[in-house]
Amino acid sequence: MRNLNLKPFLFVLIGFSGFIWFIVAMLSDLDMRSFFQFMRPIPKVVTADLILIGFFMKWGWRLKFLQGWLVPFPNLNGTWQGSLQTNWKDKDGSTPGPIPVILAIKQSFGHLSCVMRTAEMESRSYLEGFCIDKERQIRQLCYSYTSKPKLSLRDRSTPHDGTILFSIIGAPVNKLAGEYWTQRQTNGSVLLTFRTKKLLDELPGDLPAHPVTARQDPVGSGEA
Repeated sequence: MRNLNLKPFLFVLIGFSGFIWFIVAMLSDLDMRSFFQFMRPIPKVVTADLILIGFFMKWGWRLKFLQGWLVPFPNLNGTWQGSLQTNWKDKDGSTPGPIPVILAIKQSFGHLSCVMRTAEMESRSYLEGFCIDKERQIRQLCYSYTSKPKLSLRDRSTPHDGTILFSIIGAPVNKLAGEYWTQRQTNGSVLLTFRTKKLLDELPGDLPAHPVTARQDPVGSGEA
């Protein structure tokens, strides 16, 4: 993914460097008529630039006022909750109702990982990326994943791979609306809203029961 809007970043970096050079020069009482005196602040300016870049890559990119014009992608860190609707049909030809689901997103400036969980399965991303294009009004998160149902359900629901594409909605972001498809020839939709900054590792108790589990259906579901 493209991590930075380069032109605004260079503008900020050059402005910051000039400011640091000016402060160092004034405090050092340098003779600006001498080339060597003029160049003396450069090591300190470079050091300050590296500190700024390090701070930005570690924490600064999360700052809300930098989103959009400097950092092209949103900060999605935390756990999102909602429901998943599959097109899978059981042996009677019926489709399960919406399935409660959570998505834990761990994001840094250069890395992204997504873990989705329902009562019956856990899927982990292995290829992730943002698709951000202001001119085309596109804000999307896409990732491919491996899904592993619980061991007790493997007789009717086998591990599989799939891909999910989310539209990022709101400014600030308040909703993720996506569609997925799997190598088991199933597909469906997912709608999520933000729950907490914590990365939850299990389905919260306040979400309703899984519709397939609740009726003890012996056939594998079409979960993501």
